[in-house]
Amino acid sequence: MCAINGPQTQADGRWNVPHNYRIGSNVLLLLLFFLVFGSCVESFAAERETGDDAVSKSKAPTRTELENAVYIGFDGNRGIKGPVRLKDGKWEGPAYVEGSVVRPMLNLLGDFIITGDLDGDGLDEAVTLLSLSTGGTGQLLYVTVVSRRGCELQNIATRLIGDRVQILGGRIKEQSIIFDVVRVGPSDPSCCPGEVATVGWMLEPGGILNPVVTEGKTSRLSLQSIAATEWVLWQWGWNEPASAKPEITIRYVDGQFIGSGGCNRYFAKASEGDIAGDISVGQIGSTRMSCNEQTMLLENRFFTQLGSVKKFGFMLGKLALTYQRGGSQDMMLFEERNKSP
Repeated sequence: MCAINGPQTQADGRWNVPHNYRIGSNVLLLLLFFLVFGSCVESFAAERETGDDAVSKSKAPTRTELENAVYIGFDGNRGIKGPVRLKDGKWEGPAYVEGSVVRPMLNLLGDFIITGDLDGDGLDEAVTLLSLSTGGTGQLLYVTVVSRRGCELQNIATRLIGDRVQILGGRIKEQSIIFDVVRVGPSDPSCCPGEVATVGWMLEPGGILNPVVTEGKTSRLSLQSIAATEWVLWQWGWNEPASAKPEITIRYVDGQFIGSGGCNRYFAKASEGDIAGDISVGQIGSTRMSCNEQTMLLENRFFTQLGSVKKFGFMLGKLALTYQRGGSQDMMLFEERNKSP
């Protein structure tokens, strides 16, 4: 009897497929699957290598993906034409004038990403913030919505929030984006936002973010705005994180800053200026405990920086205290203690 090398027809016209031939067919099907879906598998594997959570089609975009995504929806007259692809969270456009260093620059504010289902399809979108600098003193803040479409990310909505807007916090509630902000009020100079407000948008078909009515009323920015919260030092200055130990804290109570300098308890009078956000800090008093040399050095540094603070505000949900450092300014950032996610 001859060996059967391939599929043969039976008397009833059906194929008689040998066992070994069926195995070969399955292998071909698997190869075809990986050819079709290989790009997804590769992108997911690359994401795992970065240390982010494993990616699947049902998960919201990760920070690494958002830092290298394509964004749309910016005004053409600001030097941005068409889609913009970020690289490591940044993009620089061509100079406005040949030979000039002034050019549009976009930055993804990657420390502030919230996720939730905005379109009711059961999949989470990512809400991010992009800051656009056009060479002047202003900073235009945009809110963007990014969704996963199969293997690709898509920026499905972008909207301008305003110039020099400070973010106190944000959340997704009932498929709406809600931000607590400090913005320029009717009586504020353009440099100095002083109106505390709650704003929100709902994602509509076609990638439109329509404003929604929020319950919060506007108020004025004052030190009383931070009175109910204890804040923990998170950053000494730009790109200089603070260590978790010793823990340095600050609160505003009855006209004073109080807290721990890492070793000793301290207190200092805090006075507000005529412009919202302007403050001055009086002489700092403290207990007289002695700790190890490194802790004392950090405490002395904190007292020095706190004593030269001239402004306060918020940056992406963190308390920001601007202080004089040599001939320039720098900013300490504080996290809210036990802040709910």
